Amino acid sequence: MRGDWPYHCRVEHGSSHPGAGENGELAAAVRSVRIAGRVTRRLQQSLQGSFLTKEDRSPVTVADYAAQALVSLTLPRGEAIVGEETAAALEGADGRETLDKVVAAVGSELPDASAEDVRAAIDRCSDAGGAKGRFWVLDPIDGTKGFLRGDQYAIALGLMEDGEVVGGVLGCPNLPSRLGRGCLFVAERGRGAHELPFEEDGGSARRIGVSGVASSGDAAFCESAEAMHSDHDRHARIAGRLGVTAPPVRMDSQCKYGAIARGDASIYLRLPSSRTYREKIWDHAAGFIVVSEAGGAVTDAYGRPLDFSMGRTLDGNRGVVATNGLLHGAVLAAAAAVLPPGPGL
Repeated sequence: MRGDWPYHCRVEHGSSHPGAGENGELAAAVRSVRIAGRVTRRLQQSLQGSFLTKEDRSPVTVADYAAQALVSLTLPRGEAIVGEETAAALEGADGRETLDKVVAAVGSELPDASAEDVRAAIDRCSDAGGAKGRFWVLDPIDGTKGFLRGDQYAIALGLMEDGEVVGGVLGCPNLPSRLGRGCLFVAERGRGAHELPFEEDGGSARRIGVSGVASSGDAAFCESAEAMHSDHDRHARIAGRLGVTAPPVRMDSQCKYGAIARGDASIYLRLPSSRTYREKIWDHAAGFIVVSEAGGAVTDAYGRPLDFSMGRTLDGNRGVVATNGLLHGAVLAAAAAVLPPGPGL
C-alpha cells in the first residue's frame, strides 16, 4: 500500500453488533471467505512472483484458483456463482503442475477434495449473471498484483437478486484494523455494514459508518495502485479542483471500499484509462453494498447508479466514484469538468 492514513473502526453509537454475518445466508459467505482467506494468506508468503498470464495480460495465481474453488465448495450446493476464473488453464499436461498446487492448497482446508472436485468447483462459477434470479458474484483474489507484491488484496463475494446487490462479504486479510491483522466487511441491504475480525475467534462485529468530512479540502482520497485500468492523471486533476491537499493513498483491490465504509477515506476514484474498458461486476459488487450500507454513495463517473443487471460487466456505466455521500455532488461536479461529455470516457 502506498500512502498512509490512520486506520480505525468508526463505531456508530459505540455499539457492537454480534449478529452481523452470523445468521442467514451471509453466515455461509463469511465462513467461505474466511477459509479462502486463510489459504491465500499462507500462499502469499510462498508464491510471490509465481503466476500465469490471462488473455487480457492480467496475472492469475494458484491462490486465485484455490480461493475460487474453496468458496465454490463451501457455499451451499446449487447456488449459482458468477466468478472471475475458469479451469481451462488447468487442463491437460500443460496445466497439471499448476493444478497439483491448487489441489494441495485446497486440501489444506478440505483434505478430501480431488483434482476433479477442484476443477469442477472452479468451473461452477460460470453463471452469466443478468437481471433475473439469485446468484453470488465472486472475485477470488481482487488485486492479484498487490497479492504478488505482498500488499493488499481482497476476497470479494456479493449476493445478487434480480439484478441488484443485496448482500456482500469483503475479506481483507492484510488490511490493518483495531480488531487485529486483517478484517472482513459484511453488509446486507437494509441492515447496515459491519466490520468483523479476520479470525473467527477475534471478537465481535462492529457497525461501521462513513466519515463526516464535509469539506473536500479535508478529504483523504484513494485510488488503485495500478494504472492499467485507472487514470491517475485525471484523478489528480479532479483532486486539484476539489482542493484536496493530501496525496492519494494508492491501494490494490476492493479494500478501498472498506476504507471508505469505515471512514478512513472519503473519496475513491476509479476512472478507466481506456475508452473501451468495461468494469466487471465482481470488481465492485461486494464493495458497493458495503459502502452503500455504511451510509456512503457509489455511482459511475457521470452520477449514474451502477447497473449490475447487464451480465458480467457494467456495460451501462463508465468509471466508478465512491464517497462518504456528503462530498458526492462536489466530486461529480469536479469529474464533469475533466471528463468528456456524454456516456463515454
